[in-house]
Amino acid sequence: MSTNESGNPSDFCHDSAEQRILVGLSKVSLALKSQSWQDAGRYGLSPTQVQILSLLQAKGAGGMGLSAVAEGLAVTPATASDAVRVLVEKGLVQKTPSPEDKRAIAITLTPKGQQLAVQTACWSDLLLDAVGELSELEQTVFLRGLIKMIRKLQEAGQIPIAKMCVTCRFFQPNRYPNSDRPHHCALVDAPFGDRHLQIDCPEQIMSV
Repeated sequence: MSTNESGNPSDFCHDSAEQRILVGLSKVSLALKSQSWQDAGRYGLSPTQVQILSLLQAKGAGGMGLSAVAEGLAVTPATASDAVRVLVEKGLVQKTPSPEDKRAIAITLTPKGQQLAVQTACWSDLLLDAVGELSELEQTVFLRGLIKMIRKLQEAGQIPIAKMCVTCRFFQPNRYPNSDRPHHCALVDAPFGDRHLQIDCPEQIMSV
């Protein structure tokens, strides 16, 4: 394909593989956004409120401060505060003195919130079926590419830090060359392949 044969400026924006990938991702994001509203709506929540439940579940009993919640979702403190307020009113989260600093407030899940966090943790069948259209090899290549993109965006400060294998102190890449499980996780002392690279691992510790 020649570059911008029609002379239409909009054609140029879609002419490279990079541009077409971004167009494709934007279309997928529409489905993700639409489905997240439908899924959250079943529980009388917004997608942001569901994401807060997920964040708090991953954090554990210690909870999170409001600024950490806002940073984790890449939203303003005001947006996070409004969402947390609704969750408190619904009895899904509570505010308690932080175990690390009694002067600070920690936001934690209530038992009801913990139960709902588990219920809302899985993606819908529609989205899982779409991913299932990819072969195992295609899924592995796609996952590897997504991780590279996420890392680049993290380094540019455009998205919150994800707890990925590739930025973890326990990750030893390509320790076993020419193997279907080339990487090694020092935390569990086991090899693993690209297909099992994690994007949100609760045990991840950032490498220095």
